[in-house]
Amino acid sequence: MTGADIVSKLPYSKPFLFVDEITAVSEDGLTGNFTYDENLDFYKGHFTGNPVTPGVILTETMAQIGLVCLGVFLLKEDFNKNSRIALTATAIEFYKPVYPREKVSVRSTKIYFRFGKLKCKVSMHNENGEEVCSGFIEGMLR
Repeated sequence: MTGADIVSKLPYSKPFLFVDEITAVSEDGLTGNFTYDENLDFYKGHFTGNPVTPGVILTETMAQIGLVCLGVFLLKEDFNKNSRIALTATAIEFYKPVYPREKVSVRSTKIYFRFGKLKCKVSMHNENGEEVCSGFIEGMLR
């Protein structure tokens, strides 16, 4: 399964799709990236005059790339239009702001996947290689 195959199976669409591409994938983890379009609606009101990407959107980006995309890969042909995904827990620390037009890279490392529950260690880096945020994300895949 290629990165493009994984992205094509995601249950999201613009403006709520926060995955541009998957650059590496294995049974143990995944790496992908996303560039925040300056025209995304939340920038209009999240710090007027000095827009910053909200932490909840950074968390969602890490969840889509680091948890859901990895889950699609792990489930392979068992993931289909009837599959369900639910975020069950997050513990994220934020270190640097992310601005409009910034490209970020998300790296996810599987901690475990059993009984439909996937837990991953995730980190996000900006184009300068600086860590923006990191932590843990868990979800159920059925």
